[in-house]
Amino acid sequence: MFRNRPMPWSGVVVLIAAAACAAPSHSATPGTPAEPRPRAAGPSPQTSAVPSTGLSWVGVLLDDEDHWCTASVVDSPRGNVVATAAHCVFEYGTYAGDFSFAPGFRAGGRGTSPQGTWKVAAIQVDDRWRKDGDETYDYAFLTLEPDARGRQVQDVVGAARPEWASGPGRRVTVVGYPNADHNPAGRPIACTTDARHDADQPPEMLRIECAGFWDGTSGSPWLADYVDPSRPGRVIGVLSGGDTDTESTAVLFGARARALYAKAAGARVGTAPGG
Repeated sequence: MFRNRPMPWSGVVVLIAAAACAAPSHSATPGTPAEPRPRAAGPSPQTSAVPSTGLSWVGVLLDDEDHWCTASVVDSPRGNVVATAAHCVFEYGTYAGDFSFAPGFRAGGRGTSPQGTWKVAAIQVDDRWRKDGDETYDYAFLTLEPDARGRQVQDVVGAARPEWASGPGRRVTVVGYPNADHNPAGRPIACTTDARHDADQPPEMLRIECAGFWDGTSGSPWLADYVDPSRPGRVIGVLSGGDTDTESTAVLFGARARALYAKAAGARVGTAPGG
C-alpha cells in the first residue's frame, strides 16, 4: 500500500540534541598513532514512531489544499534537489503539477512553512516506474526553483548525503509526516529501528517494523548511521509503502537511482517534469 493521499494531477508539470565531539587524546606516546575513537551511538531501536522536532531539511510536498507526501533535501552541487517516492509525483500516467516543497512544515491542514517554500521545477522518475509501476523503482528526485529571495533550498536548510551502494542490514532513522487524520498537529514523527531485506521482495527492497507510519509518510528518508541532527548519516532510500502502518518498505538507492539524481542535479529550472 502506498502512504499518501490522492492529489490533484495535471499533465504540467530529530530528534536528539547534538552531542559534543570527543576531545582529542593526549595520552598516546609521541610518534605512535592514537587509538581510534569509538563510533558515536545513535538513538536506541524503537517499535513505534514518536513525535519529533524533525530535521530542518525534511518536509512535505504541498499544493493549494494540503500536504500529501514527505520529501527531503539531498546534497547536490547546486543545492536544489529533494528525494521522495515516485508514486507521490507520478501516477496514473501523469506527473503531479504546480506544487512545492516545504521543509520544516508545521501544523494541520495547509499549516505553516517556517523555512519557506520552494516550487518544484522538474521531476525525475525511472522509466520502469513510469511505464510499469515497478515497485523496485519507487523513488524520485525533484529539482527545485530558488525561493522568492533567490536562495537554493540546501543553502537555507541543509541536506543529507545520499548513499548509492548500501547493504540491506542497516539501522535506520526514518522521519516523516503522517496525514492530518493521524497527525492533527502536523508534526513530524521519527523512528529508529533495524532494516532488513524483505524476504518476499527483490534483494534491493528493505523492510522495517515500526508503528505510526500512516498515509503521508511516503517519501520519508531512511537515514543509516544517524546520530543526531548534526550527524544525520546518509539517505539510503525513501519510504515507498507497506501493508500496514507498522510495516514499511523502501528501495535501496543504487546505480539507477544515482542516474536519476544526476539528471535532477543537472536539470534546468523551468524544464517540464521528467526533463
